[in-house]
Order: sequence, then structure tokens, then C-alpha cells
Amino acid sequence: MKLSELKDIDVQEMMEKLQGLDMENVGSWPTFAKVLAAIVVFVVAVGASYFLSITELNDQLEQAKNKEVTLMQELERKAFRAYHLEDYRKQLEDMEETFGSLLQQLPQETEVPGLLEDISHTGIGSGLEFDKIELDKEIEKEFYAELPIKMSIRGEYHGMGSFVSGVAALPRIVTLHDFHIKPMSNKGDSNADMLQMDVTAKTYRYSARSASSSSQRR
Repeated sequence: MKLSELKDIDVQEMMEKLQGLDMENVGSWPTFAKVLAAIVVFVVAVGASYFLSITELNDQLEQAKNKEVTLMQELERKAFRAYHLEDYRKQLEDMEETFGSLLQQLPQETEVPGLLEDISHTGIGSGLEFDKIELDKEIEKEFYAELPIKMSIRGEYHGMGSFVSGVAALPRIVTLHDFHIKPMSNKGDSNADMLQMDVTAKTYRYSARSASSSSQRR
């Protein structure tokens, strides 16, 4: 269709022809209707393709942004660790040294009688009397063995406080548990200020067997 022909087209007539188009027989449409339909189909196809591709690209962009944030956080953590690597090594050395020092405070089996003697001397020096002091059954833990010492002691309140402080000051690690204190007699008696304390002292020793078993499990 030439430009001169387009000028001669009556718009009203064109609209009437469009309204009278047979949708089931596209081949019978006039040329201008076919061209218009092709343009509409092309625009719709391009628009739909653009919308779908943009939506997909936006999703990919969002995923990439989220991944970037995660990777940056991981990079920061690793960079922080790398920067402080020497500090971590120094801390590890200090921990190993402290652990070794603590192990030296754990008595060997042959030293337990001497420890019992130290506890007895501490109690007697605090003005207490022992009704019982004896080793209980040894308890195996993950890296060490626990040796409970059952004690029954008589004396005054301040003497018991002094005894507890003295045990805490011993060169070997000893902890006190399961305190049970009660008066020995009624008021008015000569022993009204005397108390009886049942307590369990626990000392520890390094157990190579327990540590070896733990390593094998891991």
C-alpha cells in the first residue's frame, strides 16, 4: 500500500472494516488489517519476552547479591582469623603451659597418703578433731580420675572456716563438696559451740588411660 493510498483511506471506513473482520478467515482480511495484526502480535511477543527475561534476571541479581553478602561475611571472618593467627598460636601455647602446670598439681597415686596427711595437719592446726578420714572409690572421668575423701570433723565454727581456707591453699588441687554441718549438743552443755561437719574432699590425678580411650573414640 502506497503512502498516497493511505491518505485516501477513510478512518471511519477502516474502523467499520475492522469491526467486520472474520476472525476464522484471516486470509480474507484486507492488507492494512493484516499489517496491524502483525504489529500487535509482535509488540505483545516482544513485551512478554522482555517482562519474563527481566523478571528472571532480577531473581538472579537478587540471588547474586545475597551470595555476595554471605561470601563477604565469610571473607571477613577468615581475614580476621588470619590476621590474629599469631595471637591464637600464642594463646594455644599459654593454654598448653597452663594445662601442664595444672597437671603438675594433680597428685600421683603414690602421693595420696601425703595429701591425706596434709589435710589432717590442716584440720588439727585449725583446732579440729577428725572422727573419720578415708579414701572412697576412685571415679574415672574423661581425662582424669577423681579421688573422693570422706571426712567427719568436730570443732568450732571458726575452726571449720579456717580449715576450708587451709585446704584451698594446699599446693595440690583439692575441692570440698557435700557439706553437712550440725550442732553436737543442746544449748547449755559444755559442747554447745561444737559442731560436727561431714564433708567430701575431692582430689584429682591425670588419667592417661581415660585420655587414650577418649582419643580412640574420636
